[in-house]
Amino acid sequence: MTPERAASLRTDDLLAERVDAFVARFGRLQDTLADKLLPALLDWRAEAMGTAIDNLARAERLGWISALDDWLAVRRQRNKMIHEYVRDSAELAEALCVAHDAVPMLGQAAQAMSALVLGDSSA
Repeated sequence: MTPERAASLRTDDLLAERVDAFVARFGRLQDTLADKLLPALLDWRAEAMGTAIDNLARAERLGWISALDDWLAVRRQRNKMIHEYVRDSAELAEALCVAHDAVPMLGQAAQAMSALVLGDSSA
């Protein structure tokens, strides 16, 4: 995503729809992992639960997420894309690129957490 492409979202309905779908799915995946699956797994394993940041820090220590700081940075970008209407096309393009680059991190977290439930010790 470039600032020029981000600026074209006002006139390119197909691109706008694709970006909107990506932002919604990205946000939903991150919410599901951090706010639903992670607390459920911690409870299932009788691990101590706390705030969302405490739970993510615990997940990092358990190897379920790669880096708490990276997760929090991506969360800030997610909030920017979802809760704020970004008018600056360069800022929007950057947020979308950060989110796109974070998809593998979320996928790895989902795989690691799912492996616990499925009993796959290789993850």
